[in-house]
Amino acid sequence: MTVIPLLLAAAAAVLLWPAPQAHRRLEELCGRADRGSRRRTDPWLTVWALPAGALIVFGVAPGVAGALVAGAITRQRRQTRRDAARDRDMGELIAALGVMGAELSVGAPVVQACRAAASDLLQSGSSGPVADELARMAARAELGGDPGPPPSTASNPVRRLAQAWAMSLEFGLPIGEVLAALRSDLLSRQDFAARTRAGLAGPRATAAVLAGLPMLGLVLGQAMGADPARVLLGTGTGGVLLVIGTLLAVAGLAWAGRITNRAVAP
Repeated sequence: MTVIPLLLAAAAAVLLWPAPQAHRRLEELCGRADRGSRRRTDPWLTVWALPAGALIVFGVAPGVAGALVAGAITRQRRQTRRDAARDRDMGELIAALGVMGAELSVGAPVVQACRAAASDLLQSGSSGPVADELARMAARAELGGDPGPPPSTASNPVRRLAQAWAMSLEFGLPIGEVLAALRSDLLSRQDFAARTRAGLAGPRATAAVLAGLPMLGLVLGQAMGADPARVLLGTGTGGVLLVIGTLLAVAGLAWAGRITNRAVAP
């Protein structure tokens, strides 16, 4: 029976593991980079082989506990990727505002400055939505439309730029000063978020260690001959205790993550 979950885990790893660097370069040369990037999946999704294997080998309770652990890992990975995307968009918008400020300082129209910023981001290899949203805003303004807030799919920093631009048009404020103030505010927020994350590294590590202490206790008990694995995996009461303990550990990690994430929320 133990061969089946091993085969499932191996198959999931082969299907979900990202393409090698040489394969990605070949796709870029052939003009198929976008399609290849859509096929790539986070290899951490192979963690869902854990509950499948536990369910097949040990039963329902270990499978449920494994699913809780896999869900916590998946949730953390998604949060990490969202934070990385937000930081990337923030950095790209700050760079774009710097380009727009330089263009405006030499007398270029704001539409041309916006197009120059979008072109600069695209040439630098931008992978986020900021460059595309800037190009759309410039096109709307060039056609006489309101550059107002882009659709809800746009990143939050780009919405702030659109609102600042629209406010400048509505109240007759100098667009250069408005964008300079926005860039200064974004730089301050970015610096605050970086310092806060650095300060919260200790509490986050402590929460992870505390969540892993029960596992260490099980290992020590097994080494001492108490055989807690037999109780947790082989009896009904042990299975209930395993699910409850895993649920409490996962809930503690989620609670600690929610507290720390709110401290650095924009």
